[in-house]
Amino acid sequence: MNVKRKVIAAAVGAAISPVVLVALPSATASAHGYVNSPPSRQAQCAKGTVPCGAIKYEPQSVEGPKGLRNCHGNNAAFAELSDDSKPWKPTAVGRTVTFNWTFTARHRTSNYEYFLGGQRIAVFDGGNAQPPANVSHQVNLGNATGRQKVLAIWNIADTANAFYACVDLQVS
Repeated sequence: MNVKRKVIAAAVGAAISPVVLVALPSATASAHGYVNSPPSRQAQCAKGTVPCGAIKYEPQSVEGPKGLRNCHGNNAAFAELSDDSKPWKPTAVGRTVTFNWTFTARHRTSNYEYFLGGQRIAVFDGGNAQPPANVSHQVNLGNATGRQKVLAIWNIADTANAFYACVDLQVS
Protein backbone atom coordinates (compact mmCIF):
# COMPACT_ATOMS: atom_id res chain seq x y z
CA MET A 1 0.00 0.00 0.00
CA ASN A 2 2.88 2.36 0.80
CA VAL A 3 4.37 1.83 -2.68
CA LYS A 4 0.98 2.51 -4.28
CA ARG A 5 0.70 5.85 -2.44
CA LYS A 6 4.19 6.87 -3.57
CA VAL A 7 3.35 6.06 -7.20
CA ILE A 8 0.10 8.05 -6.99
CA ALA A 9 1.86 11.00 -5.31
CA ALA A 10 4.58 11.00 -7.99
CA ALA A 11 1.98 10.88 -10.77
CA VAL A 12 -0.02 13.76 -9.26
CA GLY A 13 3.18 15.78 -8.78
CA ALA A 14 4.23 15.21 -12.39
CA ALA A 15 0.77 16.18 -13.63
CA ILE A 16 0.48 19.48 -11.73
CA SER A 17 4.08 20.73 -11.93
CA PRO A 18 3.64 22.32 -15.41
CA VAL A 19 0.56 24.15 -14.12
CA VAL A 20 2.43 25.41 -11.06
CA LEU A 21 5.35 26.64 -13.17
CA VAL A 22 3.04 28.56 -15.51
CA ALA A 23 1.10 30.06 -12.59
CA LEU A 24 4.20 31.35 -10.77
CA PRO A 25 5.06 35.00 -11.43
CA SER A 26 8.04 35.46 -13.70
CA ALA A 27 11.10 37.23 -12.38
CA THR A 28 11.90 40.76 -13.51
CA ALA A 29 14.48 40.91 -16.27
CA SER A 30 17.93 41.21 -14.77
CA ALA A 31 19.54 43.42 -17.30
CA HIS A 32 21.32 46.10 -17.98
CA GLY A 33 21.97 49.76 -17.07
CA TYR A 34 20.74 53.35 -16.74
CA VAL A 35 21.68 56.76 -15.36
CA ASN A 36 20.39 56.98 -11.81
CA SER A 37 21.89 60.36 -10.87
CA PRO A 38 20.94 62.97 -11.81
CA PRO A 39 17.75 60.96 -12.17
CA SER A 40 17.13 59.96 -15.78
CA ARG A 41 13.59 59.76 -17.06
CA GLN A 42 13.46 56.02 -16.38
CA ALA A 43 14.82 56.59 -12.85
CA GLN A 44 12.03 59.14 -12.31
CA CYS A 45 9.53 56.52 -13.49
CA ALA A 46 10.98 53.86 -11.18
CA LYS A 47 10.74 56.20 -8.18
CA GLY A 48 7.19 57.25 -9.05
CA THR A 49 8.23 60.89 -9.56
CA VAL A 50 6.46 60.84 -12.93
CA PRO A 51 3.64 58.39 -13.71
CA CYS A 52 4.83 55.88 -16.30
CA GLY A 53 4.01 52.46 -17.69
CA ALA A 54 6.14 49.32 -17.83
CA ILE A 55 9.46 51.18 -17.62
CA LYS A 56 8.68 51.77 -13.94
CA TYR A 57 9.56 48.15 -13.26
CA GLU A 58 12.66 47.87 -15.43
CA PRO A 59 14.48 51.21 -15.76
CA GLN A 60 17.63 49.34 -16.78
CA SER A 61 16.07 47.91 -19.95
CA VAL A 62 16.04 50.81 -22.44
CA GLU A 63 18.06 48.92 -25.04
CA GLY A 64 18.08 49.39 -28.79
CA PRO A 65 20.34 49.37 -31.84
CA LYS A 66 23.44 51.54 -31.67
CA GLY A 67 23.19 54.96 -33.30
CA LEU A 68 19.74 56.05 -32.13
CA ARG A 69 19.11 59.55 -30.78
CA ASN A 70 15.94 59.09 -28.74
CA CYS A 71 15.19 58.42 -25.10
CA HIS A 72 13.40 55.10 -25.58
CA GLY A 73 15.85 53.13 -27.75
CA ASN A 74 13.09 52.56 -30.35
CA ASN A 75 11.32 50.28 -27.86
CA ALA A 76 7.61 51.03 -28.33
CA ALA A 77 6.82 49.87 -24.78
CA PHE A 78 9.01 52.70 -23.45
CA ALA A 79 8.03 55.42 -25.97
CA GLU A 80 6.78 57.71 -23.20
CA LEU A 81 10.43 58.34 -22.27
CA SER A 82 10.70 60.43 -25.46
CA ASP A 83 7.54 62.42 -24.63
CA ASP A 84 8.82 65.88 -23.70
CA SER A 85 5.32 66.98 -22.64
CA LYS A 86 5.36 64.68 -19.58
CA PRO A 87 6.15 66.43 -16.28
CA TRP A 88 9.84 65.38 -16.11
CA LYS A 89 11.53 67.00 -13.12
CA PRO A 90 14.79 68.75 -14.07
CA THR A 91 17.74 68.57 -11.69
CA ALA A 92 19.42 71.90 -10.91
CA VAL A 93 23.08 71.73 -11.96
CA GLY A 94 26.00 73.93 -12.89
CA ARG A 95 27.89 73.70 -16.18
CA THR A 96 29.67 70.49 -15.15
CA VAL A 97 27.57 67.46 -14.24
CA THR A 98 28.52 64.04 -12.88
CA PHE A 99 26.39 61.31 -14.46
CA ASN A 100 26.20 58.09 -12.44
CA TRP A 101 25.31 54.82 -14.17
CA THR A 102 23.98 51.74 -12.36
CA PHE A 103 24.41 48.37 -14.08
CA THR A 104 22.44 45.22 -13.36
CA ALA A 105 24.14 43.24 -16.15
CA ARG A 106 27.58 44.45 -17.04
CA HIS A 107 28.40 44.08 -20.71
CA ARG A 108 31.82 44.78 -22.14
CA THR A 109 31.78 48.45 -23.06
CA SER A 110 32.80 50.18 -26.26
CA ASN A 111 32.13 53.70 -24.97
CA TYR A 112 29.71 56.12 -23.33
CA GLU A 113 28.40 59.14 -25.26
CA TYR A 114 26.57 62.25 -24.10
CA PHE A 115 24.49 64.47 -26.40
CA LEU A 116 22.97 67.90 -25.83
CA GLY A 117 20.78 69.50 -28.49
CA GLY A 118 21.73 66.77 -30.96
CA GLN A 119 25.46 67.46 -30.59
CA ARG A 120 27.86 65.05 -28.91
CA ILE A 121 29.40 66.89 -25.97
CA ALA A 122 31.41 64.04 -24.40
CA VAL A 123 32.65 60.51 -25.05
CA PHE A 124 34.36 58.15 -22.62
CA ASP A 125 36.23 55.03 -23.73
CA GLY A 126 35.04 51.79 -22.15
CA GLY A 127 38.22 49.94 -23.11
CA ASN A 128 36.23 46.91 -24.32
CA ALA A 129 36.07 45.96 -20.62
CA GLN A 130 33.27 44.95 -18.31
CA PRO A 131 32.47 47.98 -16.11
CA PRO A 132 32.05 47.89 -12.34
CA ALA A 133 28.48 47.97 -10.97
CA ASN A 134 28.56 51.80 -10.92
CA VAL A 135 30.34 54.20 -13.27
CA SER A 136 30.55 58.02 -13.11
CA HIS A 137 31.47 60.57 -15.77
CA GLN A 138 31.99 64.30 -15.37
CA VAL A 139 30.57 66.12 -18.38
CA ASN A 140 31.00 69.79 -19.24
CA LEU A 141 27.80 71.23 -20.74
CA GLY A 142 29.62 74.14 -22.38
CA ASN A 143 27.61 77.36 -22.59
CA ALA A 144 24.21 75.68 -22.20
CA THR A 145 21.84 77.33 -19.73
CA GLY A 146 18.23 76.87 -18.71
CA ARG A 147 16.19 73.73 -19.23
CA GLN A 148 18.18 71.06 -21.11
CA LYS A 149 17.85 67.37 -21.97
CA VAL A 150 20.99 65.24 -22.13
CA LEU A 151 20.93 61.91 -23.94
CA ALA A 152 23.36 59.45 -22.34
CA ILE A 153 24.29 56.31 -24.30
CA TRP A 154 26.14 53.19 -23.15
CA ASN A 155 27.50 51.47 -26.28
CA ILE A 156 28.04 47.76 -25.75
CA ALA A 157 31.16 46.10 -27.17
CA ASP A 158 29.81 42.54 -27.33
CA THR A 159 26.43 43.22 -29.02
CA ALA A 160 25.04 45.51 -31.72
CA ASN A 161 23.01 47.37 -29.08
CA ALA A 162 23.28 50.32 -26.76
CA PHE A 163 21.40 51.50 -23.69
CA TYR A 164 19.74 54.91 -23.67
CA ALA A 165 18.87 57.38 -20.90
CA CYS A 166 17.62 60.97 -21.10
CA VAL A 167 18.28 63.30 -18.20
CA ASP A 168 16.43 66.58 -17.70
CA LEU A 169 18.51 69.39 -16.24
CA GLN A 170 18.10 73.00 -15.20
CA VAL A 171 21.51 74.51 -15.92
CA SER A 172 22.49 77.70 -14.06
